[in-house]
Amino acid sequence: MKVLDCGAVLLGLLLAALCRPSVEALASSSPPDPCYDENGQARRCIPDFVNAAFGREVHASSTCGQKTPSRYCVGTERGGGERSRECRVCDASDPRRRHPASHLTDLHNPHNLTCWQSENGMRYPQNVTLTLSLGKKFEVTYVSAQFCSLRPDSMAIFKSMDYGKTWVPFQYYSSQCRKVYNKPNRAAITKQNEQEAVCTDAHQQQQPHQQQPVSGGLVAFSTLDGRPSAHDFDNSPVLQDWVTATDIRITFSRLHAEERKAEAEDEDESHFYAVSDLQVGGRCKCNGHASRCVRDRTGELVCECKHNTAGPECDRCKPFHYDRPWQRATAREANECVGESPITLNL
Repeated sequence: MKVLDCGAVLLGLLLAALCRPSVEALASSSPPDPCYDENGQARRCIPDFVNAAFGREVHASSTCGQKTPSRYCVGTERGGGERSRECRVCDASDPRRRHPASHLTDLHNPHNLTCWQSENGMRYPQNVTLTLSLGKKFEVTYVSAQFCSLRPDSMAIFKSMDYGKTWVPFQYYSSQCRKVYNKPNRAAITKQNEQEAVCTDAHQQQQPHQQQPVSGGLVAFSTLDGRPSAHDFDNSPVLQDWVTATDIRITFSRLHAEERKAEAEDEDESHFYAVSDLQVGGRCKCNGHASRCVRDRTGELVCECKHNTAGPECDRCKPFHYDRPWQRATAREANECVGESPITLNL
């Protein structure tokens, strides 16, 4: 019996040895690190492109139904181009009738729209603002808003690079740029003013065969569109700074081109802003030295830095890796931080 036990043990050990993967096999089966090539040489790596607004909290300066239930009316279009008016109630205490700012960044389903909606009667020069914190620096490619109401005649997009302490304009929209924002319409962008926000009326222009929609419509701002150095972004610190943001703010200034005081209550009931989806497309800013962002011990979003770099945006070299000044990685050069030679002790 003892012989059989020993044989069984030996057989088990042999099978375990045969089935155990080698260190080399484990290494080859693990996913490759995008920040290094197959030879272990550093190369530029970037996080995935995401909607940085998804699931984030949005602060709205005005939301319907919060103080008391309020009636609002929307225009609807029937067959044959006939238009009618349908009125409903906004009530923050009723889940079926509320329109909170959280609807802006939830899962967008065009077949079951959920909309944030402002209070009624917000007229120029009164503003309504939506403010979104991204949690860290992102390199923003676009900002878009899908409307449930009419697209506003005048609105502006702002960005902050210091977590909401200061704001600079990204883009203005208006049919009367000079009157509302004191900006020329469709000013030329040159290399001398690549960080300047421009004003345009393009968001309100329709094709000759189209009519102004009763509601809905998309306004999308591309941060690099029309910027002369966009084709050479790697070598343009000006544009790298231009697309960087920690927070985004949208300001609605005027719903209609010709604003006038409401002569009847039912006019105010149709005068509001409503948005179903707010998106901020971009990448975690890691300067080419990280392939993803993770949560640190405090829950803050930071880059998972490689190439001997450190910092929330991999924007400095790790201690003892200062032989080469820190640089942003490019498609041609990873610009890995280099450490000092090890000290050899003479025993």
